[in-house]
Amino acid sequence: MVANVESHRAFSGIYWITLEDGSQRLATKNLSPGRRVYGERLISWRGVEYRLWDPFRSKLAAAILKDLTTVPIRKNHKILYLGAASGTTASHISDLVGNKGHVYCVEFSARSIRELVNNVCPYRSNITPLFEDARMPEKYLTFVEKVDSVYCDIAQPEQAKILVNNVNIFLKEDGWTMLSVKSQSIDVTKKPTEVYREEVNILKKHGFIIKDIVVLDPYEKAHAMIVSKV
Repeated sequence: MVANVESHRAFSGIYWITLEDGSQRLATKNLSPGRRVYGERLISWRGVEYRLWDPFRSKLAAAILKDLTTVPIRKNHKILYLGAASGTTASHISDLVGNKGHVYCVEFSARSIRELVNNVCPYRSNITPLFEDARMPEKYLTFVEKVDSVYCDIAQPEQAKILVNNVNIFLKEDGWTMLSVKSQSIDVTKKPTEVYREEVNILKKHGFIIKDIVVLDPYEKAHAMIVSKV
């Protein structure tokens, strides 16, 4: 049994679920009731179905549990997701933006995009899968409209630069970005904190206003989430 469901005090569309053992878990309302994306537990409470959000499988959930102060993803928003993989985090973002919002998912791995197309997209009409390389945004220019936020989670050496290039094309004025930095993908010889600082400096150089930075340990080692206003 579920003991209680409460809205997150800071973030619309995100919930705290108290389980029978007293533990609290993050969750989103399931946009596709009865469907799981990555084996997550489904919870029914007062006629509404929720999906538990695993911070060990989703860097966005990890960042929220590490006291992230800003999640610029809300109902009806349009989001460009760079590096969507098989759709774990993208599916929760799909829950957050709802049927009138949209998530454009760019993924370069054939296996991951196939899983996204086969397992997620048929049950979520607000997700568009794009089998493209985030380093070449001009290739998907005609498929993506202006977005409210760009979420970037790619294992590439030039993560910040790739984000900037996409922002310059797709982000609305006064939009937001979320950059999940994997330090070892950028430079294994440097300390993670040094890599984070360098990525922040690249963003600042291009006019980004840094709003928050959280390190994702213990959920994701050598990762940080950087939230910026543009």
